Amino acid sequence: MTSYNYHMTHFVMSAPDIRHLPTDTGIEVAFAGRSNAGKSSALNTLTNQKSLARTSKTPGRTQLINLFEVEPEIRLVDLPGYGYAEVPEEMKRKWQRALGEYLQKRHSLKGLVVLMDIRHPMKDLDQQMVQWAVGVDIPVLVLLTKSDKLASGACKAQLNQVREAAAAFEGDIQVEAFSSLKKTGVDKLRLKLDSWFSETLPVTDEELPYTE
Repeated sequence: MTSYNYHMTHFVMSAPDIRHLPTDTGIEVAFAGRSNAGKSSALNTLTNQKSLARTSKTPGRTQLINLFEVEPEIRLVDLPGYGYAEVPEEMKRKWQRALGEYLQKRHSLKGLVVLMDIRHPMKDLDQQMVQWAVGVDIPVLVLLTKSDKLASGACKAQLNQVREAAAAFEGDIQVEAFSSLKKTGVDKLRLKLDSWFSETLPVTDEELPYTE
């Protein structure tokens, strides 16, 4: 299995929907979560960069699909945060359409990281996100963020509870505790990304079968 150098990751572009994304080739792993789940902090921790993904004091500001390149044809995708109460209803619907379309139609998507605040996991939209992924056979890593906010016993209890809930979806779902502050779970995140990127190495033109 290849180990990727995530701290070399750099921003490529932002897009309002999949029609504005680059060619659907290579491998992408997307990060999704409620607007206050700590998604940007997790991406910054993973890549060991302070401001790769912008952390906003006002959750719900990230309205675009943001692409980051780990190396050529290997990308991380920051999806718009969802479920923030102060965002207008029409904007919420627009984001949900963009999210659903990306998950169902983007062929280069090979894994989904769903981030949930460990104190408030598996809300309706979180479950919908996991359900979408399972429905199109995309493996999921659930990261229970802000695990430093709970004592270790409470953290373990929440982890077991969410693992039980995830098992009901009957998909390829792994659940881990995560903390950007304490760096908990970062190694497990990197390992999972390495395995997804290594298992599904992109096909090059030279490897395509010859046809007349």
